[in-house]
Amino acid sequence: MQKTRQKNLPADERRNVTVEAVIDLAATTNPGDITTAAIAKHMKLTQGALFRHFPNKEAIWASVMQWVAERLMSRIEKAAEGIDSPLEAMRAMFLAHINFVSAHPGAPRMLFGELQGAKSTPAKRLAHELLKQYAERLHRLIELAKESGELPQNLDNHAAAILFIGTIQGLIMQSLISGEMEQMRRDAPGVFSIYRRGIANVE
Repeated sequence: MQKTRQKNLPADERRNVTVEAVIDLAATTNPGDITTAAIAKHMKLTQGALFRHFPNKEAIWASVMQWVAERLMSRIEKAAEGIDSPLEAMRAMFLAHINFVSAHPGAPRMLFGELQGAKSTPAKRLAHELLKQYAERLHRLIELAKESGELPQNLDNHAAAILFIGTIQGLIMQSLISGEMEQMRRDAPGVFSIYRRGIANVE
């Protein structure tokens, strides 16, 4: 029944299901080793059916990056929505990012894999754009925190944004290495508290 249902999916839904299948596979497989044959097998489809919706593997990877970028940015924006304190909004973003990765462990593996590649691909360019948008969002919040007196005026916005993203990446990498994704969720509040104290007390 599942195979029949998948065959009858509309084009947009088929593409989304394919992207989710790749992210599922990336949770347990090196993204560089994921082939279109493996994707088709995971979805119980033929490769021919897969390529009716994507011209090539590169297009699938670009769609995966687009999916990750849209959902991650939407998740962190929603988490910060309606919070008056810029620092509390940053905390909400931090925890929302960790929860997103915990729910989709294949997403950071795909992201790291693309960023490490030497070749410039559509997927890699989308990954860079995601990091750029994320940093810009953090810059705005840090500036608002300065205006409200939550952060000192001499704080280096760029360094604070890099440290925010780098702290999340560190938690993610440790969790991927250990295989304990839930540990990341447990550690995140305490780690953010240390980050917050650090940026609030720069000399």
